[in-house]
Amino acid sequence: MGRNRKKSFYEKVTITDVGAEGKSLAKIGEKVVFTTLAAPGDVVDLQVIKVRKNYEEAKIVKFHHYAEQRVAPFCKHFGICGGCKWQFIPYEQQLTFKHKQVEDQLRRIGKLEIPPVNPVLGSEQTTFYRNKLEFTFSNSRWLTEEEILSQKEIPQKNALGFHVPGLFDKVIPIDKCWLQPDPSNQIRNFLYHYACEELLPFFDIRNQEGFLRTLIIRTTSTGEVMVIVTFYYEDQLRREALLAALQKAFPEITSLMYVVNSKGNDTITDQEVKLFAGNDHIWEEMEGLRFKIGPKSFYQTNSQQAHQLYQVAREFAGLSGHETVYDLYTGTGTIANFVARHCRKVIGIEYVPEAIEDARINAAVNNIGNALFFAGDIKELLTPAFFERHGAPEVVITDPPRAGMHEEVIKAILHTSPERIVYVSCNPATQARDLALLSVSYQVRKVQPVDMFPHTHHVENVVLLEKI
Repeated sequence: MGRNRKKSFYEKVTITDVGAEGKSLAKIGEKVVFTTLAAPGDVVDLQVIKVRKNYEEAKIVKFHHYAEQRVAPFCKHFGICGGCKWQFIPYEQQLTFKHKQVEDQLRRIGKLEIPPVNPVLGSEQTTFYRNKLEFTFSNSRWLTEEEILSQKEIPQKNALGFHVPGLFDKVIPIDKCWLQPDPSNQIRNFLYHYACEELLPFFDIRNQEGFLRTLIIRTTSTGEVMVIVTFYYEDQLRREALLAALQKAFPEITSLMYVVNSKGNDTITDQEVKLFAGNDHIWEEMEGLRFKIGPKSFYQTNSQQAHQLYQVAREFAGLSGHETVYDLYTGTGTIANFVARHCRKVIGIEYVPEAIEDARINAAVNNIGNALFFAGDIKELLTPAFFERHGAPEVVITDPPRAGMHEEVIKAILHTSPERIVYVSCNPATQARDLALLSVSYQVRKVQPVDMFPHTHHVENVVLLEKI
């Protein structure tokens, strides 16, 4: 072992496990060293790049031996693109790591007594499983090491793809993405070549200039396709020509929309999305229910696994048909409408007003008359007066964002004292924290992880709590 700029260099280290956030780890004596893109059993040389109080972070500089169970990544962009970082780990083993992650976080962070965690419900589709992707136009593409070392002038620096992790102004051009089904790749590649041929300026992220900014593609299991092109400024002639060319090349696009966004960030939630052709929405279906999806609507990005997730939530809710159910963080009311036929009344609450409008439309379209939806800050809405007006819940279903629930929301749930709480989470760490706060009155009875994102460390987790 040598030293390099006062940061350790470790030779022939065996990777022993996968830890939090999907990082691989090794132990050097009592010291834990985290790295990426390594599988347990790999033997590597590690150069430390960050020193922390209780651990170090390192990058792999050489592989001496590959783990026997390691598989070849299927995507040519692997290792540069920020997605699908676990491609080299067999899928069944990925599920094992996700199971361990859920168990560790509930026990270690939540310090909870929990029943055995059920095996992770794996995804039948491990590629082309997403229904939404967002791509970035950039005039400053990521350059390969060979291109940089050659010191030759690069004539073509335009890219349409994903941001390189850690480099906000560099975009890797994507030829084939394995995440979203057809016609996603064809649409993206068509727009890239059209823009290059027509000499349309790609966005300069650093200097905030250029015509073409972002591309969003949404697909549904029913075969509908939504495309949203974001421009930095209006140029009606060139915008209409591009959108017309796209419409002609892909008549299967059922919703073609655009945004003119000249502000400092890419989000379109606060922007006007305008219709160019087709409808201003697409439809998804699940168990005969139809769900309207607009350009700003949230919908689980793995439609097939969303069905499994909602089935678990409904089963855990244990509905007999007589309950009042509160669905917190209801979004566009997907879970609320999914369980409405199995209970007396369901009340969905969400802080995004547009989402609540979609939820009401979804209820009306599906002839659901026992679902009420309210927009507002959940911690401010859940007052004694609200419970008195609409009835206290026997069952609460909650599906908060990654940050988890606000402490005041937890207090309101404890105050109203439902018989059962079904907690759906995309972040078992914050879920564990919230479960610990609920443990004064509730006990964890069931834990069911669901894999929504194969080849990543992310995992959804559903927990059933029952009143003690």
